Amino acid sequence: MKYRAMEKLGLKPSAFGLGCMRFNGAASGDSIIDEQKAISLIRRAIDGGVNYLDTAYTYLDKTSEIVVGKALLDGYRDKVTIATKMPLGAVKDRASMEAVLAEQLGKLRTDHIDFYLMHGLDKKEWESFKAIGAPEFFEDMKREGKIRFKCFSFHGPYEDFEYILNDYDWDMVQIQYNFMDIDNQAGTKGLKLAGEKGIPVVIMEGLLGGRLSKAPDNVQALYDEFPVKRSAVEWAFRWLCNHPEVSVVLSGCNEAVQIDENLKIFDSVEPGIMDDEELKLMENVRKAYLDRTKIGCTGCKYCMPCPNDVNIPGIFSSWNNISLYDLDPANDWGLKRIRENNSGADKCIACGACEAACPQGLQIIDMLQQAWEEMN
Repeated sequence: MKYRAMEKLGLKPSAFGLGCMRFNGAASGDSIIDEQKAISLIRRAIDGGVNYLDTAYTYLDKTSEIVVGKALLDGYRDKVTIATKMPLGAVKDRASMEAVLAEQLGKLRTDHIDFYLMHGLDKKEWESFKAIGAPEFFEDMKREGKIRFKCFSFHGPYEDFEYILNDYDWDMVQIQYNFMDIDNQAGTKGLKLAGEKGIPVVIMEGLLGGRLSKAPDNVQALYDEFPVKRSAVEWAFRWLCNHPEVSVVLSGCNEAVQIDENLKIFDSVEPGIMDDEELKLMENVRKAYLDRTKIGCTGCKYCMPCPNDVNIPGIFSSWNNISLYDLDPANDWGLKRIRENNSGADKCIACGACEAACPQGLQIIDMLQQAWEEMN
């Protein structure tokens, strides 16, 4: 296992951090997690050299922290650092923040949390956290030894990331990043900004929720043509670890074979490991994915609100995602939400208001119907 330096914090975390959000349910269906299997997987990763575990208050219907706590009995707690998160929705004042932290410490069976993150910030959420005194609470808990490092996780636009990063003295930040998200959310600019400030960066969604683990045919052809043979998973993780600003890459595993594969991959990755030909390959891979785009909708939302409540940008986003990553439409969470909210293209009455407002001049009405037919 390779280890990266968090110089600001004096730590050397494993390049592979185990994400504890994707454990399978019990075979009987009675539990959201198969506890014994999950405990075995966590300990297998730690025995292989992993010393960074990531969980959160809300993961797996609030059961992830419980299983992590059980897995860290028998001396395993001393071998790892734990990252968990406080969600804004669970707190409203100092008393509730203290109650949530106490609950998390109890679930994790520990007297301190190493990395404590404000969960899923954008500028609005950050201002809400500040309004209830969360930054001061984090400072107090750090002084009391209940948490070691003040951190946040992020899924918003770059402008929000820059504002938040410069607005407080952070110890670590966790961002979504992969070779398809270089211009999305914090993106490469955010990664570089954190690096310039000396703030360690932990990566989530390195495989984009598993979408990059199995390449569609036109992408796989590029991998197959390259003289060095690696799996799509290894190429994605290798690309991330090439960045010197990356401290930890999280990967959620629910099978022992995945743990073992990751241990092997992260045993041979270093900053700057990719040569020019490999970097060119990954750029071509990214372009090959983008070539599968169905419609050039930018999500500007000038077409919204639709007078008949059709989620136009959401439908086009799902259509593109399903095509880019060769997904089963039944497994696309965005499409599921559109259906649940009854905001599908079947409600379109072809009034034309969207097309009149679209700055790109897209033929929205026809494309909506095509998208809906293909996805259904």
